[in-house]
Amino acid sequence: MLAVSLSAQKTEVVELKQSIKDRKGTTKSITVIDNRPDKEIGNIPFHKETFTLKFANVDLKNYIENWFLKDNKVKGNNDIVLMLEDLKVYNEDPEEKTSMTKIKFKFSSFIKRNNKYYFLNRIQNVITSDSNFPKYIASQISNVVTGMIRESYVSLPLGGAMSEGDLTNYENFITKNSLLFGGTELKDGVYKDFRSFYEQKPEPNYVIDKNKKGRVTNIKDTNANINNEVIGNEEVFGYIENGKAYRSTPVGYLEMIKDDKGFYVIATKTELIPANTGNGVLIGAMAGGIVGAMIGAAIDSGPGRRGKNVDTSEMPNVYLDSLTGSYIFN
Repeated sequence: MLAVSLSAQKTEVVELKQSIKDRKGTTKSITVIDNRPDKEIGNIPFHKETFTLKFANVDLKNYIENWFLKDNKVKGNNDIVLMLEDLKVYNEDPEEKTSMTKIKFKFSSFIKRNNKYYFLNRIQNVITSDSNFPKYIASQISNVVTGMIRESYVSLPLGGAMSEGDLTNYENFITKNSLLFGGTELKDGVYKDFRSFYEQKPEPNYVIDKNKKGRVTNIKDTNANINNEVIGNEEVFGYIENGKAYRSTPVGYLEMIKDDKGFYVIATKTELIPANTGNGVLIGAMAGGIVGAMIGAAIDSGPGRRGKNVDTSEMPNVYLDSLTGSYIFN
């Protein structure tokens, strides 16, 4: 039986060969910190065989750093640090033909200045693959790493300076001193994006507009002329009213509830992500922290809105990444 098992084992190589050229030429280097507790990516079943996913170079630090050097002959001044925190592939029910492979990942990036580190970006999620084909799974992993690096080039620092030792607990270090998580009362107002929400800087002159039933229908700019005063729901992250936060989603504005893990909304994935959104688009959006804008485009005042009497007792708590605002689907 052991011999049969070994003969059915195959390897699928994850190649990192897409372009990661910094088109603005601002980046000098990428340094990789591989903090994954388990360096093995995992195994997946396909057509009665088992495929082991591996990077083309097992020394992932050198693989990524040399990839950057190959694609970036013109260099700037920014030193970016890419931290790999988790990467796994698995199939929860490999005996079931319809069971799809899942990819779990968590990467973060920082900019290093004068031996201090500043948070840039993070991508963490669990996605269900559109296909169990091993080459497709490998390409999805490559897309995640590529998207993360590309977006780190253009990301703006968030939070204060950290020492190298602080990186092991960077999220707590950043959030403990933030207005959003520091225990102070939230500021009422409309927020255009997650960063303004995080920094508690509502948009001046923006107000919520409600119908006769008290439901928010859109946002208005009180400083604009009558033809331009209505702001589309897709153009805002959400709003705060009487200290309660609400997130703009395809089914309307949902309350963002806060606990010791952060903010979450009670909703299904299909309510938050447009049904026709493929993994390629979703991965790119998560890496760029723009899922909110992408999803917001699906909002309208039609039948897609959630009714007031919808039973949410069986719906999951979907958390927002505390540093990027992206949804985390587990």
